[in-house]
Amino acid sequence: MTTGAGAIPALSVVIPVFNEARTLVDLHQRLVQTLKDVGQPYEIVFVDDGSTDGSPGILRALHEQDRAVRVIRFNRNYGQHVAVLAGMERARGEVVVTLDADLQNPPEEIPRLLERIAEGVEVVGGARIGRHDSWFRRVASWLVNRATSTVIGIRMRDYGCMLRAYRRSVVDQIVACQEISRFIPALANTFAASVAEVPVRHAPRREGRSRYSLLRLLRLNFDLLTGFSLLPIQAVSLAGVLVAALGLGFALFLGVRRLIVGPEV
Repeated sequence: MTTGAGAIPALSVVIPVFNEARTLVDLHQRLVQTLKDVGQPYEIVFVDDGSTDGSPGILRALHEQDRAVRVIRFNRNYGQHVAVLAGMERARGEVVVTLDADLQNPPEEIPRLLERIAEGVEVVGGARIGRHDSWFRRVASWLVNRATSTVIGIRMRDYGCMLRAYRRSVVDQIVACQEISRFIPALANTFAASVAEVPVRHAPRREGRSRYSLLRLLRLNFDLLTGFSLLPIQAVSLAGVLVAALGLGFALFLGVRRLIVGPEV
């Protein structure tokens, strides 16, 4: 069930896009069929994060042929989480679902998240099963998930899965929040009164490779630690106190030694 220009949808699907021209048409077709089966008024918000391939033209064509499609275009690449936040700012649905454009998380899994939302859960995350990623990505993801669970205090198997559902109350708090961190799943869990996770399928990547390199994963983890925890500041402060104490102790030792031994060359 699509939504007219003046009507407010019940469901918004926010999709960040960066050079995904080969999957967009198939994604739109599968997503529309899934949302029609759900039976709620919906909108699809594509956020073009500065694509340099044919993605902008395809998104314009989808917007012209489907009144439920809305398109936001960035002048350059700002990153996935910035794109998702921009989509959330403009999404109108009472429930907002985020989804990658590469079809590794099948849109057909969305109803499983909506079932938990209908039960009253405020944030529902997907947990990828049978992941089609390299061992390096799986190990890095495991480390980030453990660090995030420790810092946030809410244990989840897969903080990195983009397939997630949020209630409007949580989305409004995310948009209004001035936190420096851009790790939206972690930020959402700090605002939600109830959080759940459901297993979702994970398909092989059709084209290209993941844009989350080792450097970007490290930056994301550092952003998480500095944005959600005082531990880094406390650790640096403690190290400073210890170094100062050692320096003072060594100065006292040299002073006493000079008094006892006398001047030394």
